[in-house]
Amino acid sequence: MDEVGDLPLELQPKLLRILQEQEFERLGSTRTIRVNVRVIAATNLNLVEMVRERGFRADLYFRLNVFPISLPALRERSEDISDLVWHFAQKFAARMSKSIEVIPDDVMEALRFYDWPGNIGELQNLIERAVILSNGPVLRPPLCELRAPVRSSEPAATRTLADAQRDHIVEVLRNSRGKISGENGAAARLGMKRTPLQYRMRKLGIEQKRVFATALALAQN
Repeated sequence: MDEVGDLPLELQPKLLRILQEQEFERLGSTRTIRVNVRVIAATNLNLVEMVRERGFRADLYFRLNVFPISLPALRERSEDISDLVWHFAQKFAARMSKSIEVIPDDVMEALRFYDWPGNIGELQNLIERAVILSNGPVLRPPLCELRAPVRSSEPAATRTLADAQRDHIVEVLRNSRGKISGENGAAARLGMKRTPLQYRMRKLGIEQKRVFATALALAQN
C-alpha cells in the first residue's frame, strides 16, 4: 500500500480490521471473506506526528509498524545515484530503442551534488528527458533544470551542511583569487573538476565575480 498516510480517517478502521481479524466484506455484500495476506505499506509522512495530531489512528499505526524500514532521502545517500542513473538510462533507452553507453564524469558529479528535493522520482524524470534528448550513445541530461533551492535566513544554531559547503568553497575561491580552473584554481584545490564546481557554485548562490572582488580588496588591504 503506497501513501498509507493519506488514507482517510473513515477508511482506517476497515484496514485495521483486515490486519487484526484477517477478514472483510465487499462493498454491497454481507458475506465475510477471510484473507491471509502480507501487507507492505509505505509513506513519506511522519505517522508518529500524525498520530499525535489525531490525523492517523494509533492502533493502525502500531499494527503497521511491525517491521519498519526507514529509507533515507536520495540526498542522504549520494553513493546510490550512479547506479540509479545507469539503471534509469538503460531502462528508458531500451524502451525508446536507443543505446546509452557513456555518462560523462562531469555529468555524474553534477547529479551527485544535487539535493534532489523531488527524490528518486525527480531523478527518474530527468534521466527520461535526457534519453529523449540524446541522439547518440552519450547521455546529456538538461542540468540547467536543476534549480538551487531558495535560501532562507536561519540562525547560526541551525546552520546546514549546504551552508558549510558554501563557506568552504568561498574560502577556497578567495585563496585562489577567484580562479576556478588551472593548476592553482579552486577546482584543483577542492579535488573537483571545473564543471561540477561551477554547477555547485550556482546551486549555492556563489557569484565568482563577487568573490574575486572581495579577495582583491582583502589583498589590497
